[in-house]
Amino acid sequence: MKITVETIVNASAAIAWSAYTTPADIVQWNTASDDWHTTKSTVDLRVGGAFSSRMEAKDGSFGFDFAGTYTRIVPNELIEYSFGDRTGLVEFIASGTSVTVRVTFDAETEYPVEQQRQGWQAILNNFGRHVEALAR
Repeated sequence: MKITVETIVNASAAIAWSAYTTPADIVQWNTASDDWHTTKSTVDLRVGGAFSSRMEAKDGSFGFDFAGTYTRIVPNELIEYSFGDRTGLVEFIASGTSVTVRVTFDAETEYPVEQQRQGWQAILNNFGRHVEALAR
């Protein structure tokens, strides 16, 4: 099953792309709630390149790495990747002075679909706020 989340960002596709693919930016926006944070991020933005973000509860009780491999890249437009046996797709759809960022990914089986959708949407909402602050 695929899940899709999206946000419209008042910025150019180039600014959104940069914030989505730059480790210093990723650690600023990659969180679903205030009690979590991303402590480090690496990006090797090329087909076959790896990415990883270390996500941790701020109280130190739990953490995990979200990691995968890029499988297709079209600069400022599209990122496809695999993570474990799942895949993800990030689309940057420019329209005038804004860009729709749409993320589609394979659902996992451990957590309910709606919980996954809400978590990924919260992260994407944080991303949108971060990018709009950069664009000002």
